Amino acid sequence: MLQSKEGQRVPEVTFRTRQGGQWKDVKSSDLFKGRTVVVFGLPGAYTPTCSSTHLPRYNELAPTLREAGVDEIVCVSVNDGFVMSEWQKDQNAPNVTFLPDGNGDFTRGMGMLVDKSDLGFGSRSWRYSMLVKDGVVQKMFIEPEKEGDPFEVSDADTMLNYIAPGKKAPEPAVIFSKPGCPHCARARKLLEDNKVIFEEVELGKGITFSTIRAVSGRGTTPQVFIGGRHIGGADDLEAYFSKDKRKAA
Repeated sequence: MLQSKEGQRVPEVTFRTRQGGQWKDVKSSDLFKGRTVVVFGLPGAYTPTCSSTHLPRYNELAPTLREAGVDEIVCVSVNDGFVMSEWQKDQNAPNVTFLPDGNGDFTRGMGMLVDKSDLGFGSRSWRYSMLVKDGVVQKMFIEPEKEGDPFEVSDADTMLNYIAPGKKAPEPAVIFSKPGCPHCARARKLLEDNKVIFEEVELGKGITFSTIRAVSGRGTTPQVFIGGRHIGGADDLEAYFSKDKRKAA
């Protein structure tokens, strides 16, 4: 039976990380002392749910969590420093700190180390998340103990709702662009100025004007989508933000 560690201090361990091709030791005390940190533990780097949902959403909501008072968002997995370093590059998640718990010392101390030998994983972390303030666990969200890899309560949206109830998560955005396109540059600046976190998909990387026409009905760049809605080009985006500001006023 997995037990919550709310009200207890996190384990004092040393994480052996790889940064810039060099070893760098990170101590728990340095990471948590005097700070508010969100930690999420997961079964393994490169595994499906971890790579497609759990980690990306924390990276996406990191700016919003920081606005709510969080100093750092940390991903812990029972993998070595080389694996976690490469996974970080592969995931393109600059807003999350990746910590390798290769020997399982931190995970064991949190009571989250479980046997995954049936999958050939050996000992790994159960999926969970927690809010830590000055080294003390304030809140833990532990996935229910049932078969498989449940993912119901340790997600980023649940954590945000706990820390800042009612705070609206930003809508996902994407811009289809073409290298050297001045209108694309203007659209990017509009998104940045309005603090919209977005992904950019450039033509020439398996994406053609036919692709853009198929998804937007238009054969020009840029084409911007926000929250699943097609906004249009740079002029349309400018009008979209102007309308929002008029509503706010």
